[in-house]
Amino acid sequence: MKQPLVDDTEDVSLDFGNEEELALRKAKIRHPLATFFHLFFRVSAIVTYLLCDWFSKSFVACFVTILLLLSFDFWSVKNVTGRLLVGLRWWNQIDEDGKSHWVFEAKKVSTSIAASTEVEARIFWLGLIICPVIWTVFFFSTLFSLKLKWLALVIAGISLQAANLYGYIHCKLGGKKSISKVTSRFLSQQMFQRERQEEIQGMDVLKDMEIHNH
Repeated sequence: MKQPLVDDTEDVSLDFGNEEELALRKAKIRHPLATFFHLFFRVSAIVTYLLCDWFSKSFVACFVTILLLLSFDFWSVKNVTGRLLVGLRWWNQIDEDGKSHWVFEAKKVSTSIAASTEVEARIFWLGLIICPVIWTVFFFSTLFSLKLKWLALVIAGISLQAANLYGYIHCKLGGKKSISKVTSRFLSQQMFQRERQEEIQGMDVLKDMEIHNH
């Protein structure tokens, strides 16, 4: 007599959408141009610094070229690649009272495909951290080799790249301020100042009326 077959299989729900999304986040670079320029200017500045004596004997030409590359890198990383690759940005704004405010923003992480991929985030942070370390090594090498004419350029490289590193670390670790919070705070200050001015004007009117009555 035949034994009935026992089906040991289980029904497993498969979410192909999440798997495809996860594969995209791990493998695909969604912003190739931004990823390229995130590394291009800073790597070009380092390579030019190392090999400039081979290409040109003019110190001024090498100095200006490297400084321009560092400046382009600072602008592109601060304003473009950080926002596209990791959803972070930072800037400084001055209110009507002349006070300076630093704003650090972090985009809310979503599971949509539009989110930055893990590859892009890894490239962003590696480039952001390693290059300032290299310029710090250049700083000590210029001191020990007594090439003091390059010292100002190396300090500029450290300053520009460390500024971006500090800003994005601040965004990532907890200095997150949304535009809505900054705007609401600014509007509340303006409302308070306007109400205060109206109260003062009202008190002045009452004083004038009392003076005329007397």
